[in-house]
Amino acid sequence: MSDMADPIYKTDALIAEDIDAYLEQHQHKSLLRFITCGSVDDGKSTLIGRLLYDSKMIFEDQLAALEADSKRVGTQGQEIDFALLVDGLAAEREQGITIDVAYRFFTTEKRKFIVADTPGHEQYTRNMVTGASTADLAVILIDARKGVLTQTRRHSYLAHLIGIRNIVLAVNKMDLVDYSQQVFDDIVADYTAFANSIGITSFVPMPISGFKGDNITANSPNTPWYTGKPLIEHLETVEVDVTADQDKPFRMAVQWVNRPNLDFRGFSGQIATGIVKAGDAIRVLPSGKTSTVSRIVTLDGDLDEAVAGQSVTLCFADEIDCSRGDVIAIADTPPEAANQFESTLVWMSDEALHVGRAYWMKLGTQMVSVTVQAPKYIVNVNTMEHLAAKTLDLNAIGVVELATDKPVVFEAYTQNRTLGGFILVDKITNNTVAAGMLHFSLRRAQNVHWQALDISRDAHANLKNQKPAVLWFTGLSGSGKSTIANLVEKKLHRMNRHTFLLDGDNVRHGLNKDLGFTEADRIENIRRVGEVAKLMADAGLIVITAFISPFRAEREMVRAMIPEGEFFEIFIDTPLAEAEKRDVKGLYKKARAGDLKNFTGIDSPYEAPEGPEIRIDTTKMDAEAAADAIIERLLGWH
Repeated sequence: MSDMADPIYKTDALIAEDIDAYLEQHQHKSLLRFITCGSVDDGKSTLIGRLLYDSKMIFEDQLAALEADSKRVGTQGQEIDFALLVDGLAAEREQGITIDVAYRFFTTEKRKFIVADTPGHEQYTRNMVTGASTADLAVILIDARKGVLTQTRRHSYLAHLIGIRNIVLAVNKMDLVDYSQQVFDDIVADYTAFANSIGITSFVPMPISGFKGDNITANSPNTPWYTGKPLIEHLETVEVDVTADQDKPFRMAVQWVNRPNLDFRGFSGQIATGIVKAGDAIRVLPSGKTSTVSRIVTLDGDLDEAVAGQSVTLCFADEIDCSRGDVIAIADTPPEAANQFESTLVWMSDEALHVGRAYWMKLGTQMVSVTVQAPKYIVNVNTMEHLAAKTLDLNAIGVVELATDKPVVFEAYTQNRTLGGFILVDKITNNTVAAGMLHFSLRRAQNVHWQALDISRDAHANLKNQKPAVLWFTGLSGSGKSTIANLVEKKLHRMNRHTFLLDGDNVRHGLNKDLGFTEADRIENIRRVGEVAKLMADAGLIVITAFISPFRAEREMVRAMIPEGEFFEIFIDTPLAEAEKRDVKGLYKKARAGDLKNFTGIDSPYEAPEGPEIRIDTTKMDAEAAADAIIERLLGWH
């Protein structure tokens, strides 16, 4: 083939002769997002380096060196240049392991590409999930010398779970097994059996060598028995259904309300599915308010219609309430809103799931508080067995039930990635701990509705002539919580205040007698007490609680249940040595002897409050003085 026939030469010539024509051509190329994944050291970065090198869409700081080397001829010279490129990619490695997702951009004459290079190490499976979340295709790499490994299965399962239906099985390093067809066929047979077990009905197997370039841009003479397309040709021609989301009902999550002046009010976001036209009847969820679209506004002017994937601003014919986190939908087929779901969770944190603890759930532009129940089961990616588990550890894939503190607008993940896919965020550390996919709402969520009552919360409080409050005493066992809390209630009672004291030991004789002292049970213990305290405060009472409540997350969970300004965290600050010296109940002695497990301060942690409303140092203040100080502060706030 002559140089003039080289597609890259033709593209270069077009750039030189007519840059506008080139830009017009480039603008209308389709885009393919794909991910490379698999096990450790299977050659992902090397393969991407080969794609970048062979497409000549490489980094600017390498162009001069490559141009200087372009006069070299023969395979040896090409391998030297390619090695330089792969060394350039090594910047994303540290001590031999890739620690993040590296996104690369390149183009050919037919298509533009964004490729996510994700780590193969098990501890970085979370990065693979991140890269796969926006991918249209997955290249699953296998080292021909090692065959199908656990991480191969895990990444394949996750890719399928996330919804990627175009899969390439790239059996790499074929040069290290002498291009053996038997090795290739055995690996494909092994993978086929696994793929069928998880619902992957089709994939494209390819024998390649990322380093040598076999079957990357052209069919290799080293594998005459392979008659399929080379990898780059497959990537250029694979069909990606860009209209699938357009055929679904219209949905758009509101990212922000756009109101630059009093004459304009629009609601901006990216259309997740469907088509919207000026004049369409729409419904805003979860409120259910309806209107019609009066304008579809973009930076380039108004549109008659907009489709899935476009970012637009919608104006309504009526002034209805709509804000960030709401979902705008076609009026006659709106999505559902619910607060209890079954979901698949991929756990992405080194710290295991705390069953019953409140996390932030980010679903589209919605953010709500959510609690997760113990898993129904976790999936063994090697055997596809459903295994019993009490929690989820790093990289575990489990099916769980979860409950949000208010209804969220959603659709099943299989129907809508935007309204069905979510992440969980730890409220204390702000770290992303899990990615999830909603299956369906639970029937009990559909059958239980909030009943409006005639006697309001304010009416209960006014009858008692007081403002409700929750005084939440926290501290180590033996710190003096119950003693001080009891004195506070006695003094308030003498002042004709309506109170109720919830004590940790007393509650465990009834409401929480089924709970032990594991971390999960402690979380549930505080959740239940928090709900009871909320109900009592709704009745107009001043509620006093005395619980160790060792974890900040659960204390913050209860704070979030109570109206702002009515929750008072009271830290009874007693050093461990002092609390242990008192040891009124003999619990520390038992814990030190190993007869009492999960005892706070000994073999279970206590997380001291960082900004309590009241701090009482019992080494400097006796119980009477502490009670007086608390009441003085409480009445000052009231």
